[in-house]
This record gives sequence, C-alpha cells and structure tokens, in this order.
Amino acid sequence: MITMYGIKNCDTIKKARRFLEDHQVEFEFIDFRQQPIEPTLLQSFVDQIGWDKLINKRSTTYRSLSDVQKANITLELTLKNPTLIKRPVLVTDGNIRVGFSEKGYSDLV
Repeated sequence: MITMYGIKNCDTIKKARRFLEDHQVEFEFIDFRQQPIEPTLLQSFVDQIGWDKLINKRSTTYRSLSDVQKANITLELTLKNPTLIKRPVLVTDGNIRVGFSEKGYSDLV
C-alpha cells in the first residue's frame, strides 16, 4: 500500500496525485491539516531520511522561523507547523520519498 502525506491544496501534491491517478496507482492520501501527523511517524521519517531532506527550506513557514529555530528543527516545532515538511511524503513498503518528479515516481507504475 502507498500512503501520500501532504496538504491537499499544495500544487506539488496535486501534480503527484494526478500522476498516480493517471497511472491507476492505488494510494491513500492523508492531509496533515485534517489528520495531524503522529510524533512517532514523523520521527520515523526523520530517522530514515533526516531533517535536511524532510524540511522544505523554501516554504514561507520556514522563512518565517528565527535563525535559532532554523538551526534547531525539532519534532515539536514541525508538529506545530506541518507546512515545514516538504511535500509530498510518499511511503511505500516502509521506504520514504519526499517531493515529486515523474521520473522519481516512474517505478511505481
């Protein structure tokens, strides 16, 4: 089973969802805003890919953080500000991918 995490109005999420739907790939979509991410799940993302890949440093939310917060990204901060997470986060068989590209998703079809 494939699970996609993100925010439904995000343009990258829309592209990723459209790609999977167009290729008839079944997946479950979970919106961070409607169903907040569990701390243990977020920690598993961090453990597997690290903060550098997980955090969207181009987001408005990230840019609004203080320099101290940017240097010390924590679970608590990210749980309070889920838009810090780069989207989409795609979980397939325990493997985690962040972001979207057709080439990167080609092995799913």
